[in-house]
Amino acid sequence: MPHALNRAPSPLEDPHSPLSNAARQPLMLGLFLPTQTGGFSQSLLPRGTRWDFDFNRRLTTRAEEAGFDFVFGLQQWVGKGGFGGESNYRENFLDPFISTVALAPVTSRIITISTVHVLYGSWHPLMLARFAATADHIAGGRFGLNIVTGYDAREPLMFGMKRIEHDERYRRADEFASIMEDLWLGAENLTFEGTWYDLQDAYVSPRPAFGRPIMVSASASAAGFDYAAQHSDIIFTSSKSGAPYEKAMQSIPAITTEIDRAYERTGRDHRTIVFPMIVCRETHDQAVAAYEAIAAVPDTGSIVNYDARHRAGDAQGWPEHVPADRVVGGHIQIVGDPTEVADQLEGLQRAGVGGVQIGFYDYQPELEFFVDNVVPILERRGLRVPPAPKEV
Repeated sequence: MPHALNRAPSPLEDPHSPLSNAARQPLMLGLFLPTQTGGFSQSLLPRGTRWDFDFNRRLTTRAEEAGFDFVFGLQQWVGKGGFGGESNYRENFLDPFISTVALAPVTSRIITISTVHVLYGSWHPLMLARFAATADHIAGGRFGLNIVTGYDAREPLMFGMKRIEHDERYRRADEFASIMEDLWLGAENLTFEGTWYDLQDAYVSPRPAFGRPIMVSASASAAGFDYAAQHSDIIFTSSKSGAPYEKAMQSIPAITTEIDRAYERTGRDHRTIVFPMIVCRETHDQAVAAYEAIAAVPDTGSIVNYDARHRAGDAQGWPEHVPADRVVGGHIQIVGDPTEVADQLEGLQRAGVGGVQIGFYDYQPELEFFVDNVVPILERRGLRVPPAPKEV
């Protein structure tokens, strides 16, 4: 792989960067924003979750007030009607790059992470390097770029392309990211002749605030872990043994160990994050009842279509997830009273998970309940350091 010859330093290496500050938390907290119709749950139970920017802006500012470290935007390309069903699941879909950059001026501390399919369409590393450096400048070093390569067989067709073989996608992404790192370093004009990309006297300015933007990648494969260990400060992965917490924990420790070993080979620091869907209520029985109420009204049509899409893809995550897991959503499902939820989050942290990007079914009230009832337990256990009070 043509790794950058002059690697731009990671924000994790700068003690003054927002990422270094967030990484001091034993368990980073993030919010997976519902910037698409239906969020992450294919249920027809009534809720107030919305996909529009104003709703997601309010979620982000509340998460920042509560001390959350980052928000994350999903990327996906879907046709008219989304995945269908009664909800037209994910038909409306805010672009995560534009949306998360737009969140930077209305926040002051929280990290905003965008997702980009770098191999689709006409993306070129020079173009994205400038876009990301500009976003980093706007956000004051709080911008994260989640590089994904696209596992779906249908999405590339929208761009007049065919899906590239799995491991080759990561080789191309490696060349892409290596070029961006050289450009962000900016020691001189860059001339590069590669396998897939050529540049002559290319240059990007202004410099990112802390060496380069925060780099993120999402993967569950060995090739993806190797790519991440070369380029990513944060790696987003998933359970391979099903979504319910007890099942997920059968695979999570081995996955985080495999990721740690990949990073040991490169000598780089990192944080591994996962996506739990949390259903938390005052009592265990109330939480289980809430979970069952969500699961009782599946949007069956959209689930059938989504499952067919996934089965046609070549992602190596979620091999034991079943269509029923989509009703509630999440790669891992955590259900219980505040103490039980804290116990399960602590279990993830002990299994090598460094952060969680959380989803909720009804985002606004459930985020408030989590902040009021779960976060204090995490703080008492030393999993979270309370945010410093604002200066008056």
